[in-house]
This record gives sequence, structure tokens and C-alpha cells, in this order.
Amino acid sequence: MVSNEHIHVEQRGRVFVITLQKPPENRLTMNLCQDLIQTYREIERKLFEGTSAPEGAVILKGKDAKFFTTGLDLDERDTNPHASTDGFYPLLRTILDFPFPTICLITGHTFGGACLLTMAHDYRIMNSSRGFWSMPPVNLGLHFEGMGALLQAKLHPKVARKVLLEAHKFTGKEALEAGIADDIAPPDQMLNKAVALAERVKSRAKMGVFPLLRLELYGDALRAFQGISHVHSREVSRQPKVKL
Repeated sequence: MVSNEHIHVEQRGRVFVITLQKPPENRLTMNLCQDLIQTYREIERKLFEGTSAPEGAVILKGKDAKFFTTGLDLDERDTNPHASTDGFYPLLRTILDFPFPTICLITGHTFGGACLLTMAHDYRIMNSSRGFWSMPPVNLGLHFEGMGALLQAKLHPKVARKVLLEAHKFTGKEALEAGIADDIAPPDQMLNKAVALAERVKSRAKMGVFPLLRLELYGDALRAFQGISHVHSREVSRQPKVKL
């Protein structure tokens, strides 16, 4: 099981909790994304071990109530143009293709690509008292193929427009009202709420059709990220003109 200075994994029965702890803001570098992919796959193997009707769930969270993650490390692209192609896009693909229910605990500020990371999960619980959720590519001059696919699949068109074309900063309350978050909770109650949800939904994987049914709902988004993962022969993104 991957557990290092940037990722901590805790097992609670058939529920696994992954904690991002990469200072200072859990920026999504290629290496961190690849470690997360390996973590999800190792959890998958562990949940399938020794049973013909596996059940389980995964929770991804930030270490504290200040940041979940502030998104992609855009400086990394200056030296490695394939950083997202080999890291971030395959990570989204991995989560959308995961055979068990997934929950994202949005513990604090969440910006840019991190918003898509949250949307790739089946359920989202957001901090009710602190943190903004915002995708600002329209303000940065940033684009990559398939950027809107997840938003289109999971959000009302007016909400998706507000997210992608207006870069609105959603509070927890606003995110809940907009359907971005399934629930909100104070920082000290978030994990308990997520674990309770995981315990409730973990058995949905038993029949083996959970990922197939998810594909019926979000298949276009999965295929979009499959199409830009590990691609070196062409440009699949527009580099930002501004960096935060």
C-alpha cells in the first residue's frame, strides 16, 4: 500500500481513507498523481482479495481544514509538458473507472483541476464553515480537452456555466445548493459523516455492476480523459497565460 510523506492510507474495515498531506497546499504534481493512482489500484486489489462478492469504498481527503488541494502545479508544465498527460488525466480516469464507490471529502480550499478531482468521485462532502471551490481556467487562459465533460455530466447546465465560464467561488453552502456537494459538515464532523456514507454505500459493489452503471451515467467523461491520458504525439492542452 502506498503510504509516504505525501499520502497516508488508513483502513477501517472495508473502507479506506486516503489523506493528502503534501505541503503547503497539496498541489497535484505528476508524481503525486501517479502515487494516488497506485494507491487506488492497491486498494482495489485489497478489496477484491479472497471474495467473490467484494464490497468497499474509498474516501479521499485533505489533511486539514485549510486546503483540500489548490490544483495542478502549473510551474511543473514549464519543464515537463506531459506532466498532466502522464499524471492528472490518468488519475481522473482511474477514479471514474474505480469498481467501488468513492467519496471526496472537500476539507478546505479547492481550486482549478482539484475541482475536477472532486467531481470524479461519486459523492462529495464539503467543509461548511471554510474554503472555496472554484475553477478559474477562464481567468488563466488554460484549457485541456474534455475539461467540461465531467461538469456537463454531473451538474445542471446553468451551474456548469457558472463554474467554467464565470469561475465562481462557491462556498460550502452554495456548493450544496448547486449540486456540487452532496452534503456539508463542520470540520470536526466531516470524516465521521464520510465514513457513515461509505458504510452505507460500500455494498453496492457486490454485484460487480457498479462501475458499469456509473459508465452509463458518466461514460463520456471517462472516454474524454482516456483520450488525453499518456498522449505525447500532440498537444491536448493550452498552457496558462497567468499562474496563481
